[in-house]
Amino acid sequence: MKISKLERREAKELFRTCQVNGLLDETRVRRTVQTVLAQKPRGYLSILTQFQRLVKLDQERRSARVESAVVLSAAEQNEVLNSLSQKYGPGLNIAFAQNAALIGGLRIQVGSDVYDGSVRGRLERLRESF
Repeated sequence: MKISKLERREAKELFRTCQVNGLLDETRVRRTVQTVLAQKPRGYLSILTQFQRLVKLDQERRSARVESAVVLSAAEQNEVLNSLSQKYGPGLNIAFAQNAALIGGLRIQVGSDVYDGSVRGRLERLRESF
């Protein structure tokens, strides 16, 4: 389905109205979708599809996955949390996981940004250089 510039612009405007202090407000998103479905303006399906895409991209940007070879202590988790909050701002959802295959170090993924400081990552980069 092709989306027009007007529909894309309207979806972007709806997305902006759902933000409070730079963060997406879930209740506003729900109300906005319900309002659009009730009014059914011209091209509303395209508008909602684009709006859904924008919301999904924002959720991905606001989610982080931190993998480590061993379980991180509470102090280490707080340190990672503080440094990521400084870089990406408030409202970041962080999930900590253990991945023994990393051998050592951390691998952090925030949206499409990946920071690989693991031993496994270093070994792979070394192997590729040969």
